[in-house]
Amino acid sequence: MATARDIRRRIRTVKNIGKITNAMKMVAAARLRKAQARAEAARPYAEKMREVMTGLAGRAGDISHPLLVVREERNVALVVIGADRGLAGSYNVNVMHRALDEIGDRAPESVRLVLMGRKGASFFRRRPYPIVRMVEAPASGVAFADIRAITNEVRQMFESAEVDAVYLVYARFISPTTQEPTAVKLLPMATPEAEDGAAGDFIFEPDAAGLLGRLLPRYVETAVFEALVESQASEHGARMTSMTAATQNAEEMVDNLTLEYNKARQAAITNEILEIVSGAEALR
Repeated sequence: MATARDIRRRIRTVKNIGKITNAMKMVAAARLRKAQARAEAARPYAEKMREVMTGLAGRAGDISHPLLVVREERNVALVVIGADRGLAGSYNVNVMHRALDEIGDRAPESVRLVLMGRKGASFFRRRPYPIVRMVEAPASGVAFADIRAITNEVRQMFESAEVDAVYLVYARFISPTTQEPTAVKLLPMATPEAEDGAAGDFIFEPDAAGLLGRLLPRYVETAVFEALVESQASEHGARMTSMTAATQNAEEMVDNLTLEYNKARQAAITNEILEIVSGAEALR
């Protein structure tokens, strides 16, 4: 049975852990606000890009481009966006399992992995799928330069027919408490479907077909960039939620240990009183 001194030591330890998790929760909350603002700012750009591409498709008609070539999916590449750090609950595991679901029963030699974040590398290093590139996730703000190496890598693999399709796996930000692991096909790109009247809102120079061909690579970069900012917001939201739960658990544990400490202390006092009374009785 634990003594009062042992329980008091455990209380101090749990209180210190609670202080650490509470500090991490506040840091994650501050980073979440910035990441959420970036995600919300990136969405209008991505939506406008899709709108412009839709208008171009309406004017361009049939177009031939290396990023639009459809082949039988014998070999595929997966761009998996995870995190560099843990302590975010099941965030990283959920993203990696979504990637495994997308891989399915494909033979390991038919899969190429392009990973962002050290957690993804540590997860897949123990599995038979080859990792062709691994980059660290940005620590704070996200820029197009952070994803350019990845987009160039997968474009080269697709255009050279090393792979027949490229999938993007990331966690879509819904709310600080909800992140949705998502997989979308990045390449081959489906030509954006033209909507009635969409082409009339733009004047294109040079011609629509030439402009569409030039913008397709930028369209790929925009999709990966949007996924990265969504992933960062999801990561900080998951970490804040996880640290909030850890802090609450620490507080509950302190309450339970305090009650146990009081009982142990009371039992020790009672035993001391009994020993004194027994000693006094023996002297009579």
